Amino acid sequence: MYIPKINLTTDRAEIIGFMQRFSFATIVTSKDNLPIATHLPFLVTIRDENVILTSHFAKANKQWADIEGNRVLVIFSEPHAYISPKNYDKELNVPTWNYISIHTYGQGKLITETEKTFEVLEATIDNYETSYRQQWDNLPADYKLMMSKGIVAFEILVTDLQAKKKLSQNRTDSEQQKIIDILSKSKSTNEQIIADYIKINKVSDK
Repeated sequence: MYIPKINLTTDRAEIIGFMQRFSFATIVTSKDNLPIATHLPFLVTIRDENVILTSHFAKANKQWADIEGNRVLVIFSEPHAYISPKNYDKELNVPTWNYISIHTYGQGKLITETEKTFEVLEATIDNYETSYRQQWDNLPADYKLMMSKGIVAFEILVTDLQAKKKLSQNRTDSEQQKIIDILSKSKSTNEQIIADYIKINKVSDK
């Protein structure tokens, strides 16, 4: 990913926190020089100081067959906002876009054991909807087994973590404050979140 120095982020805890917050990501593999992508929810965990991404494909989605033996890219990127030139002090300016994006590269491994597949499913439930866990636990065992056979679970050991925060770092304090004020009042949740990130970034840079 192209990352100008001013937008480079290296704080590992901050990066992982973003990935965990915006965990619906895009996994990209390549076969016969053709990129293939699927959008999946990911569990982002730390194991022996390594970042591990865990998810599952529908078995009918044959991208799972390209996970092992190839370098895999997973992109985490959700909040973004259009930035109008009206926020700037000088008229000689153009529009741009603010966003945060994390690119992770790593080695994939399929999870083939039934017990381990259930662990992935249950960890996903616990992460996204703990209140559903009791209902899941009470489902018939044969139904849950049938559901598990319809997916292919996997994990990725991240070997390269690239993080970019484009949050108007190149603008003056007054311009950044204008952007924060306008985005904070927006009806768009994305824009409100970007405003929050600009605020945090302004504080951390001082």
